[in-house]
Amino acid sequence: MPDITGQVVILSVSDADRSAAWYCNLLGAEEAGRYVKPDGHVALVCLSEPRSGVEFCLVDHGADPGSFNEFQAGLDHLEFLVIERSDLDAWAVRLDELGIRHSGVKQPAYTANAMLTFRDPDNIQLEFFWRAARRCGPRQRSSSRTSSSQEVRNWGS
Repeated sequence: MPDITGQVVILSVSDADRSAAWYCNLLGAEEAGRYVKPDGHVALVCLSEPRSGVEFCLVDHGADPGSFNEFQAGLDHLEFLVIERSDLDAWAVRLDELGIRHSGVKQPAYTANAMLTFRDPDNIQLEFFWRAARRCGPRQRSSSRTSSSQEVRNWGS
């Protein structure tokens, strides 16, 4: 099987400049490039988050995309993994400082994991997520990179 060498998250947004400023402010991301159409419309802004290497491209198609809804086919949410449980508390403080509404740190009954959920300017659901240490045993999965949605589906298996 061929290798995958990285990942780029590409999101449709209603205003690429506004969203780029928001993500840069929140995550400390840096602008890596942009495309401006001849009429001056900023159609694409690419960002790089220097600590994780995650790349984001924010695409403004120039039409009113409406508000994001995770209940339609497509993206459910974008999840950022954190190393320590206490990192969620630190992110909650950061979100408060920036005036960004959030869920508070949650730990659902079906898992030992914890999360902090919030939304971007286009209502895209975002989440900081911490994975609890897994217990050894026959149900332990080989990959520690199992997504939270897989965990939800498989928690009782």
